[in-house]
Amino acid sequence: AATAAASGAATAAVAAAKANAPLGASSSARGSSTSQYRGSPTRTSVAAPPTNGAPSYAASRAYYATRDAATPPYNYASPPPTTTSTSSVNGPGVSSSAPPAVRAPPPPLPGAAASTAASRAETRVKMSRMRQRIAERLKEAQNTCAMLTTFQECDMSNLMASRSRCKDEFEKVHGVKLGFMSAFVKASTAALQEVPAVNAYIDEATKETVYREYCDVSVAVASPNGLVVPVLRNAETMSFAEVEKSIAAYAKKAKDGTLALEDMAGGTFSISNGGVFGSLMGTPIINYSPQAAILGMHATKMRAVVVDGKVEARPMMYLALTYDHRIIDGREAVTFLKSIAQKIENPERLLFGI
Repeated sequence: AATAAASGAATAAVAAAKANAPLGASSSARGSSTSQYRGSPTRTSVAAPPTNGAPSYAASRAYYATRDAATPPYNYASPPPTTTSTSSVNGPGVSSSAPPAVRAPPPPLPGAAASTAASRAETRVKMSRMRQRIAERLKEAQNTCAMLTTFQECDMSNLMASRSRCKDEFEKVHGVKLGFMSAFVKASTAALQEVPAVNAYIDEATKETVYREYCDVSVAVASPNGLVVPVLRNAETMSFAEVEKSIAAYAKKAKDGTLALEDMAGGTFSISNGGVFGSLMGTPIINYSPQAAILGMHATKMRAVVVDGKVEARPMMYLALTYDHRIIDGREAVTFLKSIAQKIENPERLLFGI
């Protein structure tokens, strides 16, 4: 009981002392000179007003006015002041006056050095006479002809089956491999005789349409210097074997670089086979002049087609015919291309001349 009474008396004495303390006398009171805030200047100590018990209103106002006047305004543009560090990094109570560490830039991405050091050199190569002539002829065709392209799909199943059955015996008898180009050459010459306008040309000097009674077919052949188009003269009279032998002879001359300009001169119709390079569809440019049309062959791909009401996978090829609309009408162009497709789909039509 005596201990409890003593503790209660001590508590009452502390409370009375706090109630009677003057403003600014406590360490927790506003304006304490020991308080410092991050990013703000230190307040200057101002003596608390003398009191005799409770402070007066006038004394309190004078105290706060004097304290605020002694404190400099905060500069927001300046960095925060250095503080005394008590962390374990610099040791207890050691002042850290060094500026804060600056974050290092991120490392360069992989390959960045290689890309900045990449070569931007240029090499100039003189165009060959053949390439210059090809460029002139292509640009002449583009500027002169009213070119239009029509397309037709072709089922290669029967032709591929016939070739598979006869290619070994054909090579044994004729000494040359049997390809697809001979079939397209024979189909084209037959269609040219059916639709004479495709085998004609315009004489610019006399403004006349010239119809040819012969078929000189230009066949595109790849060479080290580019694509060349040697001509098969009177291809309508050639057999499959003669066409294959002529194409093989031109291909060898193109590879050896012995192909002459006379071998590529003339021609009444051209065939370009972009399918050997994987082309699915394209619009070939007419070999002007004196031609008015060109046939484009493309890659054979297995596609779903409807045959007798059933969906089947068939080897299909897109055929393209680019023609000069000044002399060939759409009806004649479509009729010509459809005739070629029918002869390829049914090779027996070539045998019977239908």
